[in-house]
Amino acid sequence: NNEKSVPQLLIRDLKFEKKSLTKLMFSPDQENHPSKAPVKYGELIVLGYNGSLPNGDRGRRKSRFALFKRPKANGVKPSTVHIACTPQAAKAISNKDQHSISYTLSRAQTVVVEYTHDSNTDMFQIGRSTESPIDFVVTDTVPGSQSNSDTQSVQSTISRFACRIICERNPPFTARIYAAGFDSSKNIFLGEKAAKWKTSDGQMDGLTTNGVLVMHPRNGFTEDSKPGVWREISVCGNVFSLRETRSAQQRGKMVENETNQLQDGSLIDLCGATLLWRTAEGLSRTPTVKHLEALRQEINAARPQCPVGFNTLAFPSMKRKDVVDEKQPWVYLNCGHVHGYHNWGNKEERDGKDRECPMCRSVGPYVPLWLGCEAGFYVDAGPPTHAFSPCGHVCSEKTTAYWSQIPLPHGTHTFHAACPFCAHQLAGEQGYIRLIFQGPLD
Repeated sequence: NNEKSVPQLLIRDLKFEKKSLTKLMFSPDQENHPSKAPVKYGELIVLGYNGSLPNGDRGRRKSRFALFKRPKANGVKPSTVHIACTPQAAKAISNKDQHSISYTLSRAQTVVVEYTHDSNTDMFQIGRSTESPIDFVVTDTVPGSQSNSDTQSVQSTISRFACRIICERNPPFTARIYAAGFDSSKNIFLGEKAAKWKTSDGQMDGLTTNGVLVMHPRNGFTEDSKPGVWREISVCGNVFSLRETRSAQQRGKMVENETNQLQDGSLIDLCGATLLWRTAEGLSRTPTVKHLEALRQEINAARPQCPVGFNTLAFPSMKRKDVVDEKQPWVYLNCGHVHGYHNWGNKEERDGKDRECPMCRSVGPYVPLWLGCEAGFYVDAGPPTHAFSPCGHVCSEKTTAYWSQIPLPHGTHTFHAACPFCAHQLAGEQGYIRLIFQGPLD
């Protein structure tokens, strides 16, 4: 196995037809008459799903949710503040037809803040509840789970009414995030145990049990993006440093110079699921599924071969993204050499993950490669030259480099980098590997 005598190629050596691919770069909304299309504020994409939920997207439960301008504004803004001496009085004040937030300070005192209609904004609510006020139903993400049955046994840490996003109906269509959503009786209720306080201007504010965390990337969501700092967002949309643990009673310090305004690439963590916010403008610069499909066909057209079996390898179509195909490329994660599936180097530990690469003898995990199909996670339109470790999801070099630097909240007080396509915690020195394909021998 003299490595030098074997023709090897990195995907970047393939001559990608720049012009034909650029045509596919732009999202379908732009090709059709943009003036007639409804205004799209942006999309929320749940991390850990490669293009759709395991059992398929249905209704308000899906892997991505688009926020469009509503036919009629449904936003709300704070108006009257009432101080009630008993919980009964507080109930009487909170009118079923009017939005309100109740802050229970003690058994003897509750403050009720009424909210009034705002004709300039649209409100969208996200949470675990399937009740009608929730626009986007989000359940806990289990890393690498192939079906919803894997997720049901877990006690959820996502709040039933987790957060709300308020979008301006006029350009530049600013979107802002707030902790907690209004329930079916249009109320947000912060009980005695929730962290809450009076602000300097006499208003009330508070945090939800497990909190809503937000991270805005530096330099936007581009190939130059760098991770930002995780913050917690309050019920009134103020920004705080993180609590010691997710549900600690003591709030963090207020961060005066930051806002709850979402940017392209902002991450929202609901303690059990993390969402990526992409603006409509950001999505227009992102590769489309058509573009990713063209890249897949381009790799397959180069007829990469297995250096052991000399059989031609091919990435399966985007639709068959969970079933291992016989032509599927596999990779040795320590060195990046791509092969077809074979039993070489399995030695004694037949069930062990570690195998010896026939090309360079390095020992490490040997896994099938899968294309990253969720285009919203890509920071550029580069060819799929790198794979996340240990899951084998393949995308562009800059995309793997970006996500490998992002500390994603995990549990109540830890953070770790994870693959955006399957939520598996990244392993190895970098968390990803450059792929080395062998070209056809003829």
